[in-house]
Amino acid sequence: MTLRVACLGDSLTRAQFSVDYLDLLERRRPPGDVRLARFGANGDFAHNLLQRLDAVVANPPDVITVLIGTNDARASLADYPVDQAMQRKQLPERPSAGWFQQCLEAVVARLRAETDATIGLLSLPVLGQQLDGAAAQASQAYSRMVAEVAATAEVAYLPLHERQTEELRRADPPPIPYREVTPAAVVGVLVQHAVLRRSLDTIARRRGLVLTTDHIHQNSRGAALVAEVIDAGLLTRST
Repeated sequence: MTLRVACLGDSLTRAQFSVDYLDLLERRRPPGDVRLARFGANGDFAHNLLQRLDAVVANPPDVITVLIGTNDARASLADYPVDQAMQRKQLPERPSAGWFQQCLEAVVARLRAETDATIGLLSLPVLGQQLDGAAAQASQAYSRMVAEVAATAEVAYLPLHERQTEELRRADPPPIPYREVTPAAVVGVLVQHAVLRRSLDTIARRRGLVLTTDHIHQNSRGAALVAEVIDAGLLTRST
């Protein structure tokens, strides 16, 4: 029987600027084993995801993965343009850790109430690659909140942040400072990728980045870890 899997998230799930972890996840399974549905929106905060659950519950899948919180964590950093993000994403209040946790709890509560799906919450990918830096520490702090929500709601917790931390420690990458991604930087990646035909992995390598192309969006190595934790933590148990 084909397992129907809905993947919820932000730009990492939309996969316009990241290597597509849904594609990598499908490749890990036997042909026809899973049918993946993508529910990713660029720039989404947990609040935004909460607003667009109708499409998910309208045709309930067997498994739901949730990878959200990177933008909430970024908004806690000094250089993040919070006011612009609030306007662009129509946020009713200023992003905060407490609001993130409330929104994620509400996402899980609705999915549990209106579907019979097995639900898995992924911790955040590591922001940047300096594990002692403010960005990585923010992604760790928000990942702890994801773990708390998962434990309270009794849904699966998928330790992506922990897995990526382990990978970065093993790689011992150069200490490149985290830089917040600007719209111009995103366009620059798109030009390199679409016009100059450079792969996202080539862009990452030229910048000395191990798991990302720009400290946020995933290259093949980073996306493979997303697929790995979903496969090991949810799909293997569900098939």
